[in-house]
Amino acid sequence: MQFKIDENLPVDAARTLIAAGFGADTVIDEELSGKSDDVIAEFCRTEGRALITLDLGFADIRDFPPSEYAGLIGLRLRRADRQHILTTLQQLIPLLKSNELAQKLWVVDEAGVRTARLRRGGHRPLREFGAVVAQVNANAPRPRI
Repeated sequence: MQFKIDENLPVDAARTLIAAGFGADTVIDEELSGKSDDVIAEFCRTEGRALITLDLGFADIRDFPPSEYAGLIGLRLRRADRQHILTTLQQLIPLLKSNELAQKLWVVDEAGVRTARLRRGGHRPLREFGAVVAQVNANAPRPRI
C-alpha cells in the first residue's frame, strides 16, 4: 500500500509508515504545499496513493468519492500535536495491514474508525474491524484506540 501524507501532518508520519513496510511520501517533499485539495486529490488518484490528512474536507464524499481513490484517511483528533498523531498512526498500522483501504474513506478519532464508500444512492457504513475498532452506528459504542 502506498500513502501520501498531507502537509498538515508531521513528516515523521511517512517514516512511521515506511518502517511498517508501506510506501509513503509527503505533500511537502513533492512541493505540493499550499496547493488546493483538488490538486492534492488528483496527484493521489494519478499515483494510486491513499491520502492521510487532518483536512476533513476530504471526508466529504460528494467532493471526493472514495470509489475514485486508493483510499482516504481523515484524522479527526482532539489533539493535533506530533506525538498524538504518530501514536494514532502507529495504532492504525495493524488495521492497514489486515483491511482493504482502496475505494474507502476512514475517519479516525480517539474512539475508533468509521468507514464508508460511495454506493448507489450515497454513503454506506462498512463492516466492523473487530475488538480494536468498530463502525459507528446509533446503537453500538465505539471502542477506544
